[in-house]
Amino acid sequence: MSEWLVLALAMVFVCAVVIAVPMLRHRTQAAAEDDTSQTPDVIEYMVMMVGVVYAIVLGLAIAGVWEARGAAEDSVRREAQALYEVTQRVEVYPPEVRDRIREQVAAYAAHTVRSEWPQLTSGTAPSGHGAELLSEVRGDITRQAPASDLQAQAYQPLLDQIAIADDARHVRVSAAEPTLPGVVWFGLVAGGVVIVGLIFTLQIRRSARELLLAGVFSALIVFLLFLVWNFDAPFGRYGTESAEPFQELIVGV
Repeated sequence: MSEWLVLALAMVFVCAVVIAVPMLRHRTQAAAEDDTSQTPDVIEYMVMMVGVVYAIVLGLAIAGVWEARGAAEDSVRREAQALYEVTQRVEVYPPEVRDRIREQVAAYAAHTVRSEWPQLTSGTAPSGHGAELLSEVRGDITRQAPASDLQAQAYQPLLDQIAIADDARHVRVSAAEPTLPGVVWFGLVAGGVVIVGLIFTLQIRRSARELLLAGVFSALIVFLLFLVWNFDAPFGRYGTESAEPFQELIVGV
């Protein structure tokens, strides 16, 4: 089932519950008991304070997972760009050396997309085979003694690009785990339930305006929690869309 379909069903369900409860309560209570003017001022103040605190926490959670996803995407771009520079700078080497290094880079990129990305999207650290493939590229370049001035000028930049790719790989692997710990998720979900539940402490009536606002508010809470959940996976939940720089590298090589 698509995650967007799940989100739509969750929003509809929460809206239906929020709208149905006041209507059912109106049928079981006398009109005098459903007087919103009897709501104490202290309850309105507490509802306002709880809403402000939850909004701050929710905003910090969204900012945190968004920053983590941006850092993960940046590490992917740096790693792929460094490897692309390697494939271009080896142009000055003999054809057999140049082709061998480009094939090694292509093999590393293909392994990253096809084997490591499913593990990254599931939140688990990949195996060490990718690091071994990158070490082979580094070793092949290191053992190739420059035979001309052009090769000598390209030798150190090639090693620098491999070092950049290796550093970006470590950042990418360390970013595989979800950003938010379980206790934060418990607070966000429990806080969302409390915030929606506080709607009923204000004794909303059956008027179309109040029911519409209550439904929209509850749907917004569900959507924001879904937004945090979706961004909490730095490399996405499904597919290899976030591996596009490596896919372009495979085609380019």
